[in-house]
This record gives sequence, C-alpha cells and structure tokens, in this order.
Amino acid sequence: MAKTKKLFILDTNVLLHDYLCIYNFENNDVVIPIVALEELDKFKRGHDNLNYQAREFTRQLNNISDDSFDLKGIPLGKGLGRLFIETGKPFSSTLNESFPERTPDHKILAIAEHLKEKNPRRPVILVTKDINLRVKAKSLQIMAQDYTTDKIQDLDAIYRPVTSKSGLSSELINSLYSAHEGLPAETFSFDRPPVPNEYFILKNGQSSALAYFNSQSRLIERVMKKNCYGIDPRNAEQTFALDALTRDNIQLVAMTGKAGTENSTRACRGPLSEERIQADISCPPRGPTLKQGHRLSPRGHTGEDKPIHAAAL
Repeated sequence: MAKTKKLFILDTNVLLHDYLCIYNFENNDVVIPIVALEELDKFKRGHDNLNYQAREFTRQLNNISDDSFDLKGIPLGKGLGRLFIETGKPFSSTLNESFPERTPDHKILAIAEHLKEKNPRRPVILVTKDINLRVKAKSLQIMAQDYTTDKIQDLDAIYRPVTSKSGLSSELINSLYSAHEGLPAETFSFDRPPVPNEYFILKNGQSSALAYFNSQSRLIERVMKKNCYGIDPRNAEQTFALDALTRDNIQLVAMTGKAGTENSTRACRGPLSEERIQADISCPPRGPTLKQGHRLSPRGHTGEDKPIHAAAL
C-alpha cells in the first residue's frame, strides 16, 4: 500500500532561513502561500543573510517554475514531491472569531485551514519557526512543526578532535619537548591513524604534553600555550582553540562552549595576535554586576576595558 503523501505549508521565516528548504521534504508536496512571497519581496534588498536567502529563494523559484504554475504543481526533482503556490483564502468563522486581524500569519492560517478541509485524507502540516504561530495553528486543529532539517539530531555523533593517550613513557614525552619540529606519528602507537589537524593530550602518569598532528609533515608537534592580547588559555581545550586560530594552514575553526567561556573574544583575538586580519575591536562590559567601563577578564579579575587595535602587514 502506497504511503500517503504529506502536504507541507511553509511560512516566510522558513524560506528566509534556508532558501533550499523546498528540497528537504522527501517525496511530499510543498505549498508556498502567496502571502509568503509578498513578504519575501521586502527582504530582497540589503546585505544581511536574510536578504541573501530571499534573493536566492526567488532565483530557485524562477529556475523551476518555467514561467507558470498550474494546478498540478511543479515537480521538484527525482524522488521529491511537487511545489504549489496557494493564493489567499477567505477566513472561516472560527478563524475570524479567534484572529480577526488580517495579518500575514493569519492569512497563512486561512490557507492551511482551507487545504486541510480540501485534503481530508492527507496530513496537512504548517512548517514555521514562529512558536506563537505553531500554537495558533494547533488551536485550530492544524498540525504544525518547526523546521529542523538544519539541526544536529545526535550531538554524540559529532567527531571530537581532542584525543587523550595515556601510558606513554617519560622518555617519549621528554623527546617531544626537546624536538622542535616534532616526532613521527608512528612513534606514539595510536589506536588509529591520526586525522589532519587532530589535537592530543599525551600522558604518562607523572607528566603530560599537548600535541598537534601536522598532516603535511606527518609529525606530532608540541602545542605550547599562547597569550593573545591578554587572553591566557586556562585548560587544554582553550590552548588547542588558540593554537588552531593562529595556524595559517587551518582556514576554518568551529568552537562550541557554554555562554561566558569567552569563545567569541578568543576567536577574534587569536587571528589578531598573528596579524592575519585588520580590525578594531572593543569588548563591551558584560553583566549587570560589573561597573561601567569594565569587564570580567578570563582570570576572573575586573580590568579596565581597552579597545584592541591591529593591522595586517
């Protein structure tokens, strides 16, 4: 028995969030309310990400529409559903009594309600990143959900590049300290071949060392703590972050952490210390408990806030 296709109605904020969103609903059909296209026009001009998303979605629509939209919709591609543009619909008595204002959100609800009545045997789902609109839709017995295609479902599946290796000899760790260029990766007998730009915590019970795998030289290099415009790393992870940010061969560094761990400051000051970018940065005061003109330093002391000036040479 063939599986019933779902009908997904996309809110404007989904189009502005991901201009390729119409291709992320498998073989189900997708509906774009005409009011969403009207709202999209307001975002086309500008240099922000929203403006970019609006322009790119319009281009996608133009590429697949072939100058016309018929009642059968436009095929989205092999293995995908069809795309429909739905014009405005009159408000039902229930919708009119609950939400009498003719706002864009309420017009989208009217279209969703119409499609639900028109397709009683198909699941009709409103997709929006607006929590309030989802609540409103559910109050009208319309299924609604967030757009989660771009969200990580399993954080544990993400590869974590910091590897701890224990049981090494003191001689090997001392050799790493004395070797300026590093030691061959085979010397450490890792359980698996190291990947490019992988960082290590090497231990032997009494001493330890922080290390980095250089995929070009195939050497394990010692990582030393760096001070970047007054930022001192307080643990191995912060040391690795500053080291990665100051390496010319690493073009992109992704860092995650709890709020208040100075990831943003570290991301800016790391490249500045190597004169890799030109910038004028001032870190504003943080938190209501700090005096005006001061901020909390990484060591927990309050110091006067001073702008950072750096220029690429």
